[in-house]
Amino acid sequence: MQNILVPTDFSAESHYAFEVALMLAKHTGGTVTLLHVLEAPEAATGNFSTYGGPVNGGELPNSAGGIDQIFMIKLMEVTKSRLQALKHEAQTLAAGVPVKDTVEVNRIGNGIMTAIERHGTDLVVMGAQGHGAMENFFVSSNTERIIRLAPCPVLTVKHQQAQFEVRTIVFPSDFTDEAVGAIAGLQQVHAAFPAATVHLLHVASGTDSLTTQQHQQAFAQQAQLTNFQTGVITADSTSAGIEQYAKQVNADLVVLPTHARSGLSRFLQTSIAETVATHAFPPVLTYHLA
Repeated sequence: MQNILVPTDFSAESHYAFEVALMLAKHTGGTVTLLHVLEAPEAATGNFSTYGGPVNGGELPNSAGGIDQIFMIKLMEVTKSRLQALKHEAQTLAAGVPVKDTVEVNRIGNGIMTAIERHGTDLVVMGAQGHGAMENFFVSSNTERIIRLAPCPVLTVKHQQAQFEVRTIVFPSDFTDEAVGAIAGLQQVHAAFPAATVHLLHVASGTDSLTTQQHQQAFAQQAQLTNFQTGVITADSTSAGIEQYAKQVNADLVVLPTHARSGLSRFLQTSIAETVATHAFPPVLTYHLA
């Protein structure tokens, strides 16, 4: 968690993510890179280069690109100014944390993926908003895509955090053999927050609770966890159970490993991670199995 990338569209949610990234970087001694992705007019509208239409039956002077170029130059200037303002704010919020900024001209998802590779990112912290169908389509779709595709862990933030002090971590799983592949990622998170209690959570649908607890204890032993609790909750869906339990124990962080392949445990399905990441109250950290 040393090289942290924060995509921002200057919304409230992306600012919450920026604040958390600064607190996390201060805790780990990391660096924050602010990213804004500018969509070129053609990508944003499909036909911006002819915006304005003909003048007196003719084309605008330099209509092949002149207006677009002026628009992009002005937009870049405004963007850089807003990024500079955030960097100045960081000096007050987290003095001593190095903050850089960068701009990608691309479609949003592609721009974020390019920046991850370009800057050697090992953690993406981004805002999420998923409270309604329209909001989910226009806002959370990009977050969900990054969760699916990013080669590094992704931390999603939906609400302002007065302090990002991680004392309670919820780790949902069914603790079968497939879950062993998630141990290394969980150990890295726990190493960053060694004082935190890890809640090993199973969302049940009528399974034997005694057998589940035995699996949880075995997993804790394999993961070399010393400060942990086991929990079982019954819910109609896995994501609903995770959200309910996180609220019940006042979780500071939910940690969800995922795997894009089908046929694996439902706890490792990317769709579960996407739903929890955009709906559960606390920040949610997702990462892919090795």
